[in-house]
Amino acid sequence: MEAIVISAYGGPEVLVPTELPDPVPADGEVLIRVKAFGLNHAEAYMRAGAWGEVAAVPGVECAGVVEADPSGGLPVGTPVVAILGGMGRTRNGSYAELVTVPATNVVAVNSSLDWADLAAVPEVYATAWSGLFGNLDLRPGETIMVRGATSSLGQAAVNLAVDHGATVLATTRKPAHVPLLKELGATDVLIDDGALAAQVREREVTIDAVFDVVGNSVLRDSLALVRPRGRVCQLGFLGGFEPVRDFDPITDLPSGVQLSFFGSAFVLGTPSFPLTDVPLEEIYGKVAAGALRARPTRVFRFDEIVEAHRAMEAGEALGKMVVTLD
Repeated sequence: MEAIVISAYGGPEVLVPTELPDPVPADGEVLIRVKAFGLNHAEAYMRAGAWGEVAAVPGVECAGVVEADPSGGLPVGTPVVAILGGMGRTRNGSYAELVTVPATNVVAVNSSLDWADLAAVPEVYATAWSGLFGNLDLRPGETIMVRGATSSLGQAAVNLAVDHGATVLATTRKPAHVPLLKELGATDVLIDDGALAAQVREREVTIDAVFDVVGNSVLRDSLALVRPRGRVCQLGFLGGFEPVRDFDPITDLPSGVQLSFFGSAFVLGTPSFPLTDVPLEEIYGKVAAGALRARPTRVFRFDEIVEAHRAMEAGEALGKMVVTLD
């Protein structure tokens, strides 16, 4: 099979097409013929070596058809999506014509959407759903801030929260992105200067929950802007991996405020966080009906992977980018 391999840790140019032996599924695994895969910032971090030694073939999600399932649970030819399960991190990932994935991380799909549309959903929507409803327990009528909202994960969170009946305040660093977020349903958009707590006070808005994709660099500020007994969930590191220096719960964590973290790459598909908890079929139905705006903003060919990574790192897409193999 043909696969994209990390030839050495570095920039996008280290991604090299390579012929590899076809993988063989073990018990408890499914072999998938990949039709399309989404691009994720995690794959850029892994490619660059920021997360230490990882598998040679990147890619944490895909859409495709079952090529083999030793358990017999999924017939050959079944359309599926696959998410994480160590793909791209501890085992070869989805930047390939074929990939083996733990069966717990594979979901059969029945949808009229094309492969590119199917591949744009799994990772960001499973993560957004888990953060919103698993960690934050978001309820209709509450007000949530989505910090880092122009990222594909942030946009998925805005979509799902609005669909759930919440009031959404979205953030971006660039005023030019405000119209995009309002089109997604955000009631208001704040320009993130790193000190949003002051802006929230000026607006006299009560924030029940914060869905934070920016991460450590703004953690103290996110904790300060939520109401007493409010909730903050950190799900990303768009602001960088630098730890929060001298963090002191006594002074930095307001009394009653709940702070949690959701690291999808490490837990989705495990017994504690089963993928079956995420209503992917319902989400795909809403995407097909136009209720959720989840279609990819840009689609690349398999041989355009270097260009795709450059575009992702430059932040050019303003949404989910996908690579197709057909």
